[in-house]
Amino acid sequence: MPGFLDDLLSNPALTTALWPALVETLLMVGIAGVATVVIGLPLGVVLFVTQPGGMAANRAVSVVLSGIIVNITRSVPYAILMVSLMPFTRFIVGTSIGPLAASVSLTIACVPFFARLVESGLRDVQPGKVDAAHAMGSTRAQTVWKVMLPEAMPSLVASVTTTLVTLIGYSAMAGLIGGGGLGRLAYNYGYQRFQPEVMLVVLVILVLFVQVVQLVGEAVVRRVDHR
Repeated sequence: MPGFLDDLLSNPALTTALWPALVETLLMVGIAGVATVVIGLPLGVVLFVTQPGGMAANRAVSVVLSGIIVNITRSVPYAILMVSLMPFTRFIVGTSIGPLAASVSLTIACVPFFARLVESGLRDVQPGKVDAAHAMGSTRAQTVWKVMLPEAMPSLVASVTTTLVTLIGYSAMAGLIGGGGLGRLAYNYGYQRFQPEVMLVVLVILVLFVQVVQLVGEAVVRRVDHR
């Protein structure tokens, strides 16, 4: 054990590259997480209200958004999606490598996933509360933002937590093709240079990262759940 600790402390990957890699991972997850919520939340609302029997049922919109865009995007494995989006990423941010570039594919991969979770969470809202809002003269927009979203808040927070955990896993994959972060560190040193101690440290950090996100998410769910 002392020899293993000495190897850890003397490894240049852990003494010089670990912190920048961690910052890049946090940057990827942070940017993609915010973008996913900003885009995915209204998309999930539209998916819910335009479905057959919804408040603003629209078959054409529902088929295009749900049946084509969301379902097809979710069906593509992230590794394939990430590679296929390189030209688009280069067009958007001017480069296909680095954490900022990786955030583009991470966002596109997770928006449909999060939108489905939002749609599912809105289904849990009691129809009686929606009917009561309409009876009091609320518009559709008011019903969504003042009744449905507040009532579904525990589910929405849990959905954000699940999405962030997914993003952490995807960010490690993004590192393999130039996204940087902990995934790149593990691949360059742990795999290519046969340094298992680097792989182990990266694994431990990712597990701790996920646990912290999960614990914080559960705490927020308990705080906003007034049922």
